[in-house]
Amino acid sequence: MDSKFFTIILSLVFCLSANAQAVSNSSYVMDIILDVENKKLTGKTTLDWTNTSEDDITEMYFHLYYNGFKNSESTFFKDDGGIPDFLSKDIDEVCGWGWSKINTIISENGKDLLPSLTFEQPDDSNSDDRTVFKIILDQPLAPGESVTLDIGWEAKIPKTMPRTGYNKDFYFFAQWFPKVGVYESKGIRGADKGKWNCHQYHGSGEYYADFSDYTVSMTVPKDYVVASSGQQLEHTIDEQVARWKFQVNDVIDFTWAASPHFELVEDTYKDISIKHYSYPYKSHVAPRYFNTLKFAMEFLEEHLGPYPYPTLTILDPPIHGLFTGGMEYPTLITSISFNFFPEGFRTPETLATHEYVHQYFMQMVASHEVEEPWLDEGFTTYWEARILDSLFNNNSMICLSGVKVGTRAYNRHEFLNSEHPYIASNDLKSYEYIDGGYGTIAYNKTALWLQTLEGLIGQEVMDRIWKTYFLRWKFKHPCGRDFVDIVNEVVMETLSTEYPSGMDWFFEQTLYGTARCDYAVGSITELEPREIRGFFEDYDACEVLDSENSGKKTRIELHRYGDMQLPVEIEVNYSDGSKSHSTWNGKGRSYSFVTQDTTSVLSVVIDPENKLYIDENVLNNSMLMEADRTSYKQVSGSMHHLFSQLIESLSLLF
Repeated sequence: MDSKFFTIILSLVFCLSANAQAVSNSSYVMDIILDVENKKLTGKTTLDWTNTSEDDITEMYFHLYYNGFKNSESTFFKDDGGIPDFLSKDIDEVCGWGWSKINTIISENGKDLLPSLTFEQPDDSNSDDRTVFKIILDQPLAPGESVTLDIGWEAKIPKTMPRTGYNKDFYFFAQWFPKVGVYESKGIRGADKGKWNCHQYHGSGEYYADFSDYTVSMTVPKDYVVASSGQQLEHTIDEQVARWKFQVNDVIDFTWAASPHFELVEDTYKDISIKHYSYPYKSHVAPRYFNTLKFAMEFLEEHLGPYPYPTLTILDPPIHGLFTGGMEYPTLITSISFNFFPEGFRTPETLATHEYVHQYFMQMVASHEVEEPWLDEGFTTYWEARILDSLFNNNSMICLSGVKVGTRAYNRHEFLNSEHPYIASNDLKSYEYIDGGYGTIAYNKTALWLQTLEGLIGQEVMDRIWKTYFLRWKFKHPCGRDFVDIVNEVVMETLSTEYPSGMDWFFEQTLYGTARCDYAVGSITELEPREIRGFFEDYDACEVLDSENSGKKTRIELHRYGDMQLPVEIEVNYSDGSKSHSTWNGKGRSYSFVTQDTTSVLSVVIDPENKLYIDENVLNNSMLMEADRTSYKQVSGSMHHLFSQLIESLSLLF
């Protein structure tokens, strides 16, 4: 079948199945009042939750994220790096602490379940943490049955905390309401039996949830503008208040913001409405966001599948709301821009692309961001680089005054030049990176080994892996092993000769290991012609015969300095302009071979196509013979390759 026709048919099947499939197992109807004078939220939530497991459910777990800001003893505050000092330095003076409190939980039978509420600490047994609670249902919930709970709650809004809070008259609400945890049935993400998965709120890692339908009404001061997940259904003004209403289906969270200073700029991609909210002094950045997002939407539509929601909102917060920027939520993303940055600094484009990719990983493909952060942050970093380097021709991070840096190159620099690049493997929970490395390993290392995997198996096979993974796991909860299994499945189908047993050997080193990758050319030695000497046909004559051949022999030695073992391609360049190619399995600490040709070896290059993107030192991947053996013209070709590698490394220092 023609590949283009196959892609069209696959996309059509995705559209039809996405529209026909009911993926949500719960719905939230919420009525919220924002009290800006007292910095409080008052909420009424009606939650309908369906038991999709084969188990009888007797209890339910909930997140109460705002209690992470209740006091200095919460797990969020105790986590290393949970809240930067400068964010919380005036928290006591202005009483910038926040909290959430449940007032009532009424079952559909009219029983108040509040007396059964207990706070749980499944991660660290920190009795002062109040970010997870459990209730006991008044009657067991059988498989397929639903329960309706009416929850009355209130929250004190914290001042300028990561991802949420207020500063001046800017309000941003993320992880802000009582939210049901995920009941993982047997088999989901490798579970051997059904269980609730509901982690405490940690300083690193974000959230994990089932797909739900949301209808949310907000009452705010009448001059406030609301930017929100989903589609706007209503906006009315009555005396001193305004009422806004939004609705969105099949998403894992709901987020909104409010300010009297928001200015709205709109655009479209096909039939999708793109909204840009910012303060007026940032509105001029909107076209940069729109151009980048529309390119990203088309790119991922082609490589994975279409964005299925009717709206996409991007919020560029004011400077005093900076720490709500650079985040992803279903149908709403936040970015950061600065007027004093020239356009050659592509921070807005980079953040917008990164957060948009999260609409796929982990919004539609709802992996667990706390337990396996590499599945969303690492995947997103990989796709961010592909999209931006394609859009900006490998100058996607910086293109200013002759300094050009691509996203892939920048990610590589961030990992290899970090303080702890090999301190931990990729397969830790986000809060287990207690000695550092979370960002560089979950984000950048994952992107590097994904790019290296692409180099080993080829982009066509890699793209087939990505589309298979997305289509198989959209609107579900995959784990890391599910991705590895798909890699092995596709590779063994398409590259059975090269990798008959799949790629587990690769993941053991990159995903589950901490090995360094560094291959180098050790030496190039031209051998003297070998004379043939001794007794031969004439037993009475000791002879010295001509050399066994008239060609030139060169001994080439390669080294493996790191512990990672990957197949290595080798290019030998000769003084007459010809080349030869060979491979080494990369397993030994050293490897040598002898070439024989009529002309001299000019240079040797390991990994000439830069497939091993995780190789930490590209400057030792090439070596020239002594300069006096060749002319300037003979050397210039290989020098170009060496110079390109040098420029890539040096550009990262600017």
